[in-house]
This record gives sequence, C-alpha cells and structure tokens, in this order.
Amino acid sequence: MDFIDSVRQLEERLARPSLQDIEVMRRLRGDIAILGAGGKMGPSLARRVKRASDAAGVARRVIAASRFSDPQIATELQRTGIETFRCDLLRRDEVSPLPLCENVLFLPGRKFGSTDRPDLTWAINTVVPANVATHFRDSRMVVFSTGNVYPLVTTGGKGSVETDDPGPVGEYAQSCLARERVFEFYAHEQGTRCLLFRLNYAIDLRYGVLVDIARKVHAGEPIDLTVSWFNTVWQGDADSYALRGLELCDSPPRILNVTGPEKISVRKVAQFFGRAFGCEPVLMGNDCGRALLSDASLCERLLGPPEIDLDTLLHWVAHWVEIGAPTLGKPTRFEVADGRF
Repeated sequence: MDFIDSVRQLEERLARPSLQDIEVMRRLRGDIAILGAGGKMGPSLARRVKRASDAAGVARRVIAASRFSDPQIATELQRTGIETFRCDLLRRDEVSPLPLCENVLFLPGRKFGSTDRPDLTWAINTVVPANVATHFRDSRMVVFSTGNVYPLVTTGGKGSVETDDPGPVGEYAQSCLARERVFEFYAHEQGTRCLLFRLNYAIDLRYGVLVDIARKVHAGEPIDLTVSWFNTVWQGDADSYALRGLELCDSPPRILNVTGPEKISVRKVAQFFGRAFGCEPVLMGNDCGRALLSDASLCERLLGPPEIDLDTLLHWVAHWVEIGAPTLGKPTRFEVADGRF
C-alpha cells in the first residue's frame, strides 16, 4: 500500500482528477467558480477542477472566491492558474463584482463553534445563499449541504435517503436546512439549477471521524460510544462527486446524499487503531441506538463508487497519526446526539 507522508503528497492526491472528472470537464460548457474556496475542501476542489479542465484540453476560467483569511492559500491557487477573488460573501456589494460563471460550486458554511455564535451561523447559512443565488441566477450550482438535515435514525437500517423528510436536530442543522430552502426558493422564482449536495463526514487525513478516533486511541483518550455508527468518504471522492455533480443540477433542485457505502462501527474502528498502535482503546458510554446515517446508493448509481475504499482510509489514517503528521484541530464531534456542535 502506498502511504501518504506529507501535506504536499496529501494535497497532490486530493487534487488528482479521475478519468471521469476529465470527461465531464470535456463535456461541460462555461467557466467555473468555487465559492468558499479558502476552507477545508475548497483548495483541493479548485485544483482538481483546474487540472481536470487542462487534461481535457478545455480553456476555461477557474475562479476561487473567499475571504482567504490565510493569504497563502490564494497565492498557491494563483500559481496553478486559478484566478482568486477576495470577498466576504455576506456582503452583497462584494458579491456583485464576481465574474458570472455558468457553473458554481458553493462551499460556504459554518459548523464548528456554531453554539457560540448562532446568529453568525444563521447569517452564513442563509444570507450568503441569498446573495449568491441572486447574483448567479443563471448558473448551475452544486450547493454543499449536509446529512445533518435528516433526523437521527435507528442504526438497524442503511440510513436516510433523499426522499425522506428532513428533521434537523439543533440550530446548526436547522440553519443548514434553511440554506437549502433559500436555494430552493430561488430555483422556483428564477429557474436557477441546483444540486443539493448532502455530504456527511468527509476525511482528508488532517480531519474527519477516522482521524478523531485514531488520535484518541493513540493518545489513550476515551472514545464516547453514545453515537456508535457513522458514514465517511474520502475528500478526494467528495470533490470528484461535486465536480461531476454539475451535470446533475436541475430546477427544482435535485438532492444527492454523498458519503461512503458502509455503515461504520465506532467500536470496530477504535479496535482497528488499537491493533495498529499496539494499545487498547478506551471505550466509554452506551450506544443510544440512533445515529446520523445516510444511504448514498443513488450517488453510487449515478456517479459510481468511491475510488478510495474504507480499508485504505483506515491504513492511511493510522500511518498519518503514527508519524505525527499535522491535523487541522477541527473535530467532527460525530458523537454529539443533541445537535449542539
């Protein structure tokens, strides 16, 4: 197995386009804007779009817009031929100068620390969509959302499907459903074509549920089993699905669950990392019998299975944690059952 040993290798792997990505970029017409490109997924997604377009022999503008609180991210994107625009998407006067693009990948959102500033969470998850949908009214938009818009489900089944009624738990999840409703409103009012991209628990080795569990096992910290099951998907696969999802946009909006095919046991994952690190995981709490689970069968039928499977992810994460490689310090808080992130 080829392991990933550095951030540079990780970023290269995340941004490496698949043959399917290249084919979609060959078919797709128009420029592409990635909004919220300075966050966890934005830089690798922008580079994947650019590399796939170049490999397809298609000349198009790839535009990355963000506040870019870390200016180095913008500089690195510019070096690869991506145009960057520094703007606060909460301000309509800063959105209006953005170049109109036929294709938009919408990533802005707020989760971590949302209980500290619920007003800011609601503003980012509702005002920003209104500003963007108004400006890019004629664009196709893949709108990043979350499986949190579904209720917790019993762990005996495969998880929520796209036709299930939403049932968000807590203000963060409620604001995410509101984000979807804003785009749905503009889709009905002005015909904007959208794909509501309900992603839950992407992982890129610096963050994700597997990383959270691995680090706790390695450090001898207790792992809460209250929520004992979860889904996850390699961030590179999520990026690929988003890029290819541009061809699925429609009005009214289409919904797509995006995650891996497995329902994953927290206990079994902790035991795997215990064997990898030569220690016994510390497990605590009792399974509440409910979890945030999504059934991504439709995504697999439309776009194919993930390229990176769970076994590979487990070994990659174990190696990454073992060598002391950096993390983002942003826990998923997958064990939360009351919606208070």
